[in-house]
Amino acid sequence: RGALFLKIDPDVTLFTGDPAGSPTPDATGQAVQAALQRRGWLFSPEQIQFKNTVLLSLEGAPEDWLARMKSKWRYNIRYARRNGVKIRPGGPDDIGTFYQMYAETAARDGFLIRPQAYYHDVWSHFLAADRADMLLASVEGQVVAGLVLFYCGARAWYLYGASTGAHRKRMPNHLLQFAAMQRAAERGCTHYDLWGAPNVFDERDSMWGVYRFKQGFGGQTVQGLGAYDFPARPALYRLFTQAMPRVRSLLRKFTR
Repeated sequence: RGALFLKIDPDVTLFTGDPAGSPTPDATGQAVQAALQRRGWLFSPEQIQFKNTVLLSLEGAPEDWLARMKSKWRYNIRYARRNGVKIRPGGPDDIGTFYQMYAETAARDGFLIRPQAYYHDVWSHFLAADRADMLLASVEGQVVAGLVLFYCGARAWYLYGASTGAHRKRMPNHLLQFAAMQRAAERGCTHYDLWGAPNVFDERDSMWGVYRFKQGFGGQTVQGLGAYDFPARPALYRLFTQAMPRVRSLLRKFTR
């Protein structure tokens, strides 16, 4: 009652496959999109989640996963092992360390994050409920990278990743992702969602480097429907959507 608009963000696939080639359209997803548009829903200018992603199949043994990767990624995983990168599970006592790395990553890559208390609640509750795992990569006893995996059904999601600038040449993030694949498979997952790809598949996109990193693990690009808005009060909705980018830009300036 009195709302400006209603937002939905369903998990609906539109296309699967290389966007630079001929991705396969998903008939159900295409029908859902057409139905929303007929009913006055608008593609939201404020996408809350990533609408596109890279999805890895965990079918077969780890050797099969490696075979599906790009050769440089296989090399980097083995290189990290040979050069002293160690992977261990994290727990509640590691949340502070992980958050500091996450804050460093956000400052380096220019994205906004919430206060530590928010992440402490999310991570600690999901870890305690056995619906998430934290993995940490260390070199010579120093934690240099980490990630948090979340689980639902037969799928694992890589929702949070963090790293420092230390020992990057030892490729800790490659080995960390391979360990995450192994952990997800141990949990009974059949797919590992690397959660996040550019909205527009263009090399100038700020996410292009991250996307190429994820692609190297042998996954398939999935283009989703994304968030849609139903403007209950169209004039105010237009004002709101025009103002929000400016507000977000100011927040980025003040948090740097």
